[in-house]
Amino acid sequence: MAVHIRLARSGAKKAPFYRIVVTNSRSPRDGRFIENLGTFDPSRDASFRIDQERLDHWKKVGAQPSPTVEQLLKRFAKAAKPAA
Repeated sequence: MAVHIRLARSGAKKAPFYRIVVTNSRSPRDGRFIENLGTFDPSRDASFRIDQERLDHWKKVGAQPSPTVEQLLKRFAKAAKPAA
């Protein structure tokens, strides 16, 4: 069973809101998931929240982030670092 970390869409029509979930790769986009790790709201100045401890756990046991989630993690990791 391949486990992926990806986005699951929720929210209203033309007002997307995404949950970052750990799921079986065969499950549909908005279907069953194993664990909810955080949220991403592109309409609110790209609001991004994630449980870093659980993300690290899932990566350690072999879960692969989708390309979109990987991009989000990189973008918000840069923003979280203080400017030197």
